Amino acid sequence: MEVLKIVAEGLTTSFRYPHFMQGVHPTFEMPPPATIYGHICSALGKWVPPEGIEFAYHFTYQAKFDDVEHIHVLTPSSGKLPGTKFPKVTEGSVNPFKRTILFKPKLTLYINRPEWKSAFLSPCYSVVLGRSQDLFTYTSVSSVKLVSSAGAYFEHTLAPYRMALQTGRGYVVLMPRFLDYANGRIPFFARYVVLHRRVYTEELIKYQELIGEKYWVDPESPEEKGAQLGLLFHTFVGDYDDQPVMAGLVG
Repeated sequence: MEVLKIVAEGLTTSFRYPHFMQGVHPTFEMPPPATIYGHICSALGKWVPPEGIEFAYHFTYQAKFDDVEHIHVLTPSSGKLPGTKFPKVTEGSVNPFKRTILFKPKLTLYINRPEWKSAFLSPCYSVVLGRSQDLFTYTSVSSVKLVSSAGAYFEHTLAPYRMALQTGRGYVVLMPRFLDYANGRIPFFARYVVLHRRVYTEELIKYQELIGEKYWVDPESPEEKGAQLGLLFHTFVGDYDDQPVMAGLVG
């Protein structure tokens, strides 16, 4: 399969958990699929139909730290602004909070749309990932033909939830999969596994349903123990295998 391979680097980024509003703003340690979709549309300069788009990525950062920021929480008010005759309609107070920041992030993004290469070579809008101030730079944009292989290693990536029972590494997160901008930004969530540490396919617990399973491998990635970087592709919409394999254990 031929895919578009984009390498993007930045100084900082943060992917806020959407259900935290005050006090702390923790970050996902991997960009949610909904963030990737917005990033793609920003490069193309338009909202593209999400159907049929598949992506995989390798994401790293050098360090994680907390920054102190503040927000103004406003409430309706009445009366006049002090010393004036202007009506006062809102009032608020400064609320400090801690935001978790990822330092020196690097994203290698694979998309099953090699025809979009020219768009990423000359993106329509400023290249950002995460918040609007988290500027990124594309350091490489190319096409690559992936190789199908039964042997691979996975690291620093987002895995489908069904892999949760195949490896003891990683942890499960609930992430925004897609925001429906055509219907008031209705969010759709899905469960994933965040994999930081490397895991080889021979280390995965084998279930009967997965015998003979092959993976897409990046032939340009470093080779370790005879294996190369495996890619786990995701979609933004449509069916999603959100159920872990429970039966048919082999060996």
